[in-house]
Amino acid sequence: MTNRYFIIGCIAAVSLLSACSKTFLEQSNPNAIPTAVYYQTEGDIALAVNGVYQSLRTGDGIGENSGLYTDERSDDAGRNDNQSNAGEPFQFNDFSLLPSNTYLKTHWLALFQTITRCNQVLSNIDNITFGSADTKAQYSAETKFIRALIYFHLVRQWGDVPLVTKQLTTLEEVTANTFREKKEKVYEQIVADLKDALNSPLPNQQTGANKGRVSKAAANALLGQVYLTMATTLDAGSRTQNLNNAKTYLGAAWDMRSFSALKDIPYTDVFDVNKKSTCPELIFQIVNKQGDINYSSSIAANNQAKGEKINSLKPSSSVGGNVKLDLVKEYEEGDPRKDFSVKFANDATVKDWYITKFRDTSAVAGTNGYGGNDWILIRYADVALMLAEVNMYLGDNTTAITYLDMVRERAGMPLYNVVKADPNYSSKFPTLKLAILHERRVELAFEHHRWFDLLRFFTIDELVTYIHAKNQADYGKAKISNFGLKDLYYPIPFDEYKLDPVKMYQNPYYQ
Repeated sequence: MTNRYFIIGCIAAVSLLSACSKTFLEQSNPNAIPTAVYYQTEGDIALAVNGVYQSLRTGDGIGENSGLYTDERSDDAGRNDNQSNAGEPFQFNDFSLLPSNTYLKTHWLALFQTITRCNQVLSNIDNITFGSADTKAQYSAETKFIRALIYFHLVRQWGDVPLVTKQLTTLEEVTANTFREKKEKVYEQIVADLKDALNSPLPNQQTGANKGRVSKAAANALLGQVYLTMATTLDAGSRTQNLNNAKTYLGAAWDMRSFSALKDIPYTDVFDVNKKSTCPELIFQIVNKQGDINYSSSIAANNQAKGEKINSLKPSSSVGGNVKLDLVKEYEEGDPRKDFSVKFANDATVKDWYITKFRDTSAVAGTNGYGGNDWILIRYADVALMLAEVNMYLGDNTTAITYLDMVRERAGMPLYNVVKADPNYSSKFPTLKLAILHERRVELAFEHHRWFDLLRFFTIDELVTYIHAKNQADYGKAKISNFGLKDLYYPIPFDEYKLDPVKMYQNPYYQ
């Protein structure tokens, strides 16, 4: 019964205990506060919304250390250690994932825990009297945005998933919601939540102390990405309409920017811990506090390899954030983003490439590695490249190239119509589509976009061909040959599937 609560992330202990009868589990927790009693004031809702934001921080969900579920699933990063932790982390990189993988289940539960927190806020907010209707509307909009964001991750990783949009308080309600909803319905809810956020009094951009909170620019950008994903992965009959919707909302996000040209913002400023609250390229980020043991960033220290000092003052004894040679070789000659993002570690126990994109060597971060890096979820270079992508799909290559060149120009790279005459470039990226995919890879490396980009740019059959064409020597110990049709989605975690094998049916090839 406890697992039924976990499947939809329902962690309200009082509700769970009350569903049991005539056992020692009937004992109530004297420190627990029932949900119906907790939400009494506007301040209670404010704290609950903060709790929703807080849940985004974990590496088990979509926080900075969640690369296991994204970048390590792609051809950008991974690990060559197939022994640690029973070899379970290696399964993601090796395309040998089992439904019983405990990391997979932890990821599922973390995502649904955020969904649960969102649903608790939205199910109780109308019972509270607010001093300002705008405050209430903003809290609701922020929460719906985050629920949409998490469901967007879930539906891309698993396809059909349980769709829960209200607080569940009884075992009967949990049981009734323990089934996989079709992915099309999940996308409908994502779109509805984001449109609600856009029809709210949220500001176009968040500034100052509100950096890290949801804005209309973030909602437009995410909704545009959702429509772009729907256009390329769902029913072809709706493709053109979804592409036009993607263009509309991505364009709206772009028009909300507070800068003139992307080239005016140095690439390194995007990741500078001293400019994270003022850099106009950042649209939505998870805020970390430099030097704080609980709310600091650990990504710089975690990525640093033994013998290296560029990321953090914290000494490393590991290989750090491993980078696939396949990515290293994709950078064009002279691309400054390569030197900023990756480095070769010469220590005898490493002798491999590691991630250097996230750095904090300040005295405040210190030898404990309590960094100040914010985790960037949406930024304007991403929006520009999605606008390039959607215009390319709509047949407007001229506009697509304009957006592509914005990113290349900022990086100091030759513009597309110049570089495509270079045989080295054109042989690797013979089409505009592959050129855009390449630019996304080198611009957004290690920001957890690559796997989702691959799923959007290729059908699963095309992706199998794309991955199998890679050089095994550039991929490490993980076997490229393991990649197949099964890898379109993750398997449903075994403990969730066994709750109801019919309603929680397993994904193909994992039965």
